Amino acid sequence: MKNKFLFIMFILFFAMITACSNSDTEKAENTANEPETTEVEISDLILATTTSTQDSGLLDVLIPMFENENPYNVKTIAIGTGQALEMGVNGEADTLLTHAPDSEKELVDSGDVLNYQQVMYNDFIIVGPTADPAGIKGLSTEEAFTKIFESKSAFVSRGDDSGTHKKELQLWESAGLTPSENEAYLETGQGMGSSLQVAAEKQGYILTDRATYLAQKDTLGDFEVLVEGDDNLLNIYHVMEVNAEKNDMINAEGAKAFVEFMTDEETQSTIAEFGVEEYGEPLFFLFE
Repeated sequence: MKNKFLFIMFILFFAMITACSNSDTEKAENTANEPETTEVEISDLILATTTSTQDSGLLDVLIPMFENENPYNVKTIAIGTGQALEMGVNGEADTLLTHAPDSEKELVDSGDVLNYQQVMYNDFIIVGPTADPAGIKGLSTEEAFTKIFESKSAFVSRGDDSGTHKKELQLWESAGLTPSENEAYLETGQGMGSSLQVAAEKQGYILTDRATYLAQKDTLGDFEVLVEGDDNLLNIYHVMEVNAEKNDMINAEGAKAFVEFMTDEETQSTIAEFGVEEYGEPLFFLFE
């Protein structure tokens, strides 16, 4: 009887060990069959750009798209184009999105930036109070600037070395005028959106990109487009990588990915459609 009992205990013990062994084997096999999960490292990407791309709302659409498709956290610095380009020269940004072709070309030629690509365009316009005290509505750009100057009407300038400010100074020069000689000439030192608000409050004239004006016009009161359509009012945007040779901190791969994203067909389509639903017209246009 005692031997029989020991035999039964041995069988039970052996069965238990076998079951445990099979369970461990199954777990090992299941683990081996599970797909490996690799954690993607997210790195920061510094984008220096003009305030017009920020104030228009375009970046609020594009940046999330880029971040969803790429392992980068975009840190946007929206400043005047002159300051953005300076950040590129100093190696303080990874990629630039600006709208001052003449100044940008200098950085391309010096090797400070590379992979220089056209992205989109819109146009500059002169806007001002509906009452139009200087009588510039429908005039050419040069005629409008001359009338504003001679009538000593208020003119608000960004005065911040931005792409818009650079264009404004070119237009004054083309008209043979020195704007600071007009006592009603006011420099804000601020971005496009803020400067538009100041112009509306002062009932003054201002040069602006069309996209920011359309995005802000409902807050400006009796303020409208008075001069538009001149060839010299074209506003072209380019994207570029800051040369990684600037310093070891440049995110070269991220910058390359951003340039490719901005020129990608899907992104270009999004840019072309931006603003149509809300404003009845696109805020930016694509090159043929």
